[in-house]
Amino acid sequence: MPGYRKLGRATNVRKAMLRSLATNLLYHGKIRTTDTRAKEVRKIAERLITISKKEKDNFEMVTKTVKVPKKDASGKRVKEVVNGKKVTVFNEVEKTYKKDMPSRLNARRKIYSVLYTVTEVPLNEQNRPFKKRTSSVKIDMANKLFDEVAPKYVDRNGGYTRMVKIGPRKGDGAMEVIIELV
Repeated sequence: MPGYRKLGRATNVRKAMLRSLATNLLYHGKIRTTDTRAKEVRKIAERLITISKKEKDNFEMVTKTVKVPKKDASGKRVKEVVNGKKVTVFNEVEKTYKKDMPSRLNARRKIYSVLYTVTEVPLNEQNRPFKKRTSSVKIDMANKLFDEVAPKYVDRNGGYTRMVKIGPRKGDGAMEVIIELV
């Protein structure tokens, strides 16, 4: 007997479905699905939260001096002539960023191997996506787990999700549940 439910799907389809459900659960905090799918997603989500909880503070702040192109009032790069050629002028700026320690980097890679990238599309007044081209934002799910989700569960040893049964589905009678982060 396998250690997981096959859910009546081929392997690649099942894995893609569970990855998608886990990504949506961790992004939105709550999803509605069938009972058997929720039980499988719970395993994945709780494992990822445990990994992120262990590594949430395992980084160091690094300050580096970097060259940034100088820009004028309109946002264009400033150029000056040197030896008959136009050359971009650079300013040196100190930037501080988080550098992952090796174990946190490994945890980040494990998270990326399971979760999909989430693209956030801006909405208009009626909470619908804009029809014209707009700049969408990609959400880093590993950072979201480390910075937002893991600190909520520092004092908790497992049991990060809750399943609430809401009854049979109208079409096929499958038991539906809402799975949410506690």
